[in-house]
Amino acid sequence: MRRAQDRLHGNRRVKAGAENPDCGAAARRVESVFREIAATRMADLPLLNPAIGVHAVGFRPWDSGCLGVLITPWCMNLLSLPGADEDWSDKPELSEETLTFPSGPYRFTVGHEPALGKYRMCSLFSPMFEFADDVAAVETAQAVMEELLREENRELPEIDSQAITALWQEQGPNDPITEETATEPTAPPSVVSLDEKLERPMSRRELLRGALLRKEPPA
Repeated sequence: MRRAQDRLHGNRRVKAGAENPDCGAAARRVESVFREIAATRMADLPLLNPAIGVHAVGFRPWDSGCLGVLITPWCMNLLSLPGADEDWSDKPELSEETLTFPSGPYRFTVGHEPALGKYRMCSLFSPMFEFADDVAAVETAQAVMEELLREENRELPEIDSQAITALWQEQGPNDPITEETATEPTAPPSVVSLDEKLERPMSRRELLRGALLRKEPPA
């Protein structure tokens, strides 16, 4: 049962008494900050996919702040932003926090940009070479937000960067990543189009774990 001080608005949880944040404005601010980063600090680095731009997708109220997906040429992250009345200045940069959504708990890392302030992020894809263009990346981000908030997707105890790495390497979510497994040669993944993967059952659930583009289709 949800706590009395929380209420559910559609697919989002908002703390009682909190002002409804302007997540459209927050998304535009995120895009502005990371477009500047893409054009300066990250410009010309080999890990960038030049076919991908910067987009803030699906931002909506969550708790007192905003939640959405940030797409950049180098990564795709879930992004959690504070509300206007929240002070995250005491959160240590690179510290970890677990946020719980209808689909389960996810481990986030605290980040900071001077023009944006503190934020929390959970890595979904990095780098972005699996995506052919912006359309594929944005459709994937939209699917992430849809499936993140579905209770029927709750399966694993917690999702973090190590679990995502394991699933990209075709390991089970609870199998430890050892020196032996990290160096074992793996068969190349089968080539399946993004459209095919988004259409088949469970694919969007796999997507939330950073494994969508590495999984073979069911027989």
